[in-house]
Amino acid sequence: MNWIDTHAHLYSDNFDSDRPEMVQRAIRQGVGTMLLPNIDEDSIGVMLALEAAFPEHCLPMMGLHPVYVKENVEEQLAIVRKWLETRKFWGVGEIGLDFYWDKSLQEQQYHAFRSQIRMALEFGLPIAIHSREATRACIDVVKELHDGRLTGVFHCFSGTLEEAEEIIGLGFYLGIGGVVTFKKSGLDAIVAQIPLEHIVLETDAPYLAPVPYRGKRNESSYIPLIAQTVADVKNLKIEDVASITTANAQQLFKML
Repeated sequence: MNWIDTHAHLYSDNFDSDRPEMVQRAIRQGVGTMLLPNIDEDSIGVMLALEAAFPEHCLPMMGLHPVYVKENVEEQLAIVRKWLETRKFWGVGEIGLDFYWDKSLQEQQYHAFRSQIRMALEFGLPIAIHSREATRACIDVVKELHDGRLTGVFHCFSGTLEEAEEIIGLGFYLGIGGVVTFKKSGLDAIVAQIPLEHIVLETDAPYLAPVPYRGKRNESSYIPLIAQTVADVKNLKIEDVASITTANAQQLFKML
């Protein structure tokens, strides 16, 4: 089976001690493609170094994460644009809104989100959306700027079934990761009602490891564990989850 991890921060310093071995473990598990969402200007160098080490497997995105938005947001956005103009990236991300950690820079977050959506449209790229405690707000911004060409994924989806259906109606995918394996998350019940054609798999490594590794470091080799839970709640074979979610990711990130 071939898998795609659509969202993994494998350049994180959490992997400094065993990064090559960790990537090789994923490849042995059939996770042949790992998409790397950028965080800010400081993560670009290590992300591109990982791509250079595994060019067939580790595919970078470019973006400014809402938690890392600063007062000098225009300078940060100029760096994102410069890189998008310089070389190929597979998406604009990780972008969006985060109302969990710090609400003091909400205006700058909104500005960065809208600006990067416009860049995605300009460069013909999908977006990877971070929407922690901000799913409704992110949907509203996407609706505001959607021109029929915008595509992407709501990474680490944690909204309601109604929000999931609204996102699907916009032509977006839902990123499903380790949270679906958590007994009290409620995400399994939502996934059970969403057609698999609208789901892509992700780890968000090193965060949100699935059961039985919950609370420990996450990594891309755990994608099959997430997929097995999806298969179980939807009464499908894991082979079907592999083929459909991989095809979804290939279509979204224009790998076909």
